[in-house]
This record gives sequence, C-alpha cells and structure tokens, in this order.
Amino acid sequence: MNVRDSEHIIAELGDKEHYTLTDNMQDADLILINTCSVREKPVSKLFSEIGKYNKRKKEGAKIGVCGCTASHLGEEIFRRAPYVSFVLGARNVSKISTAVNTERFLSVDTDYDESNYAFGEFRNSLYKAYVNISIGCDKKCTYCIVPQTRGEELSIPSELIINEARKAALKGAKEIFLLGQNVNNYGRRFSGVDEKIDFSDLLNRISEIPEVERIRFTSPHPLHMDDKFLETFANNPKVCKSMHMPLQSGSTHILEQMKRGYSKEWFLDRALKLRAMIPDVSISTDIIVAFPGESEEDFEDTLDVMRQVKFEQVFAFKYSARPLTKAAEFDHQIDPEIGAQRLERLQLMQDEILDEIAESKRGKIYPVYIEELRNSGFLAGRSDNNALVQIEGDENLLGTTVNVKITNPKRLALYGDIVL
Repeated sequence: MNVRDSEHIIAELGDKEHYTLTDNMQDADLILINTCSVREKPVSKLFSEIGKYNKRKKEGAKIGVCGCTASHLGEEIFRRAPYVSFVLGARNVSKISTAVNTERFLSVDTDYDESNYAFGEFRNSLYKAYVNISIGCDKKCTYCIVPQTRGEELSIPSELIINEARKAALKGAKEIFLLGQNVNNYGRRFSGVDEKIDFSDLLNRISEIPEVERIRFTSPHPLHMDDKFLETFANNPKVCKSMHMPLQSGSTHILEQMKRGYSKEWFLDRALKLRAMIPDVSISTDIIVAFPGESEEDFEDTLDVMRQVKFEQVFAFKYSARPLTKAAEFDHQIDPEIGAQRLERLQLMQDEILDEIAESKRGKIYPVYIEELRNSGFLAGRSDNNALVQIEGDENLLGTTVNVKITNPKRLALYGDIVL
C-alpha cells in the first residue's frame, strides 16, 4: 500500500507540478520519505534518515515526510527536525501539490475522504498494476496502529476501480493487484454512493476485462472468508491461487486478546478447506510472537497451526508495542529474550516446512508471468500460486507467460528451464 501511495504522489507531482524523478540526490529539488509505523524500528529510523538527507541535499531542496508515521507524529516531526518542509499523512496523499507549495504544511487528518479521488497515472512496473479498492480500517486489533493513522474504512466506488484496472491493462499490465487493509470486507461502507457489491462480485467484474490475465490481492481478513469468497477464489480462473491469511496467533485465547474476531478452529477450517479445494494453493501468513500474556501453551498452539497448514511464507515478528494501541497498556508484557527464543523456534520450524515444500516442487511445470530482469542475468516472475521463479532467458520475455519446469528448488525461489 505504501508503494501505491508513492506512485500516487509521483503521478500528482508530475502532472501538476512538473517534477521528474532522479536517482541522484544532489540533483533533487524535493526529497520525499514515505513512512510506515506498523513496527517500531522504521519509526526510530526516520529521524536519522531525515538528518542524513538534510546534510547531503543541495541548498534549497525541500524534505517532505509522508505516510503513517507522518499521521501519528504530526507536529512532532517539525519539532524534532525543523528543516522538514512539510508533513503529509497517509490519508492526505491528494494534497501533495498544496504541500510542496506551502511553507511548513501539515495535514494529518485521518477523517479526510480520498475514496472518490481519481489520481494521475504512474506505475513502477509495466507488467503489474497495484489498485487500491479501499482506504482505512475499521478493525480494533489491540496491537495495531493502522486505524489511528489511516482512519475509518471506506470502499472505493467500483467504477473507479474497474476503470483504473482497464486503463492499466490496456497499457500492458496483465496482472492487477488489489490493495486494502481488509480487501474481503469490500463494499461494507461507501462515501456518497450506494452500491450493492461485495469483494467476490468485484473480483468477477475485474476478471471480465479481456486484457487482464491475473488478479491478486492483499490482505484478506480470516473473519470475512465466507464460502462465497472461497468459492470465487477457487473457481475464477483469473484469480491467482495464492492466499495471504494473517493468523497473528494460533491461540484462541490470544486471538481474543488481540480482538481478531475468529478462533484457532475457524482459521484452520478456512485454511484446510482451501487446501482441499485447490491442492496446489499457496497460503502465506503473518504471525506475532510474545504478545502480552502469551504462555508457552499459547505459543505451542501457533506452532500447531503451522504444522497443519504448512504455510508457503511466514512473516513473523516479535510483538512491538505501538503508541495509541490497547495492547501497549496490557499487563504481562513478555520478556524480550523469551520473545527472541520463540521467534527463533518458529523460524526453524518454518525452514523445515519450506525445505519440504520446495522439494515437492522439483520436476513440476508452472506457467510463470515474467516481470523482472535481475542483476544476475536471470529473469524472474511468479507462478499462479505466487512462487518466485527464476530462469535464464532473453529480456524479450518480459511481460509474457512461459511454462517453466523446476529443476533446482530453493526455499525462497525456484529455478528452472522453459519448456514448450
């Protein structure tokens, strides 16, 4: 989502202010830092980055801070780094022209409604198009700062989404990647329009665009994975068969403390039903270890879900207390050393699972959409079920789909040869 916000900013500045991108900081009239505040480390890094750019920038160049950390720190950024020119929150991207033309501009309003705003066109990739389908988040997860930095959830009108996807596809993007904090809650609330449409309906409508070959999305919420959604995912041939299912914890008790809205049993039911419906489906997840009050038994429940589901990818982190969240106030915070030990145990288990999954792919043939030229001379792309596949080949293959036989499977990437 931050990548797409950055693309919107670049498009607005190019169309309205005639800025162009540069790789040389000494040429830059404007330096933008687009920030994340989900975890503590990026926030801590922000001010050292600002200081570094301030020392190295050319005289008169402006520095702007955008994104979620801008939303929750606001005026404090000016106090700690007075040479910052403007601060623009994650819900205020469309104000970037005003920001660059106003001294010490500050806009961090999380109630600002951009759901009907049509941004200009800019994309980092010719072959894949990110498309926002909603803004904000209504969930009250006790560990998460996102609702405080991106505001309440609003769905973007379907016609805006369809038109954006169609324009991107006509320019060569065969893969459409839909973005939202809880994409499968799409249609719950619109601003100024009255549509009767849900996420499954939206997937089907986008798939009707002839030039679109693949549709991906992130992140769905396990709570909203009803049978209609799973059946659409399984049966629509343009929807790629990779699902991100943020588990967070395998313990029903901890899930209740997190206010996730589902149980261990519900998550397993949905994940294992997916496996039964689509044998080659790829399932990835997010996991937080050492959440306040997490016992050894709670942690073992998480490992149990990992054993049963066998995730193809796990983004695992130690719990990080965030400002403006309920969990930061909870008793029974876990000793950081225990958290580190649990994270290591989880990662070792996941490595074993990945080795097993990788070896099972040896000799298989996958259609791979080639979208990147690597420095190593390899071409890279994704299979339908989101495996990263690398091949040797000519760059003329970029933007095409080829069949690849896997000859050398690794944990993080599959290597193979084109087959006719």
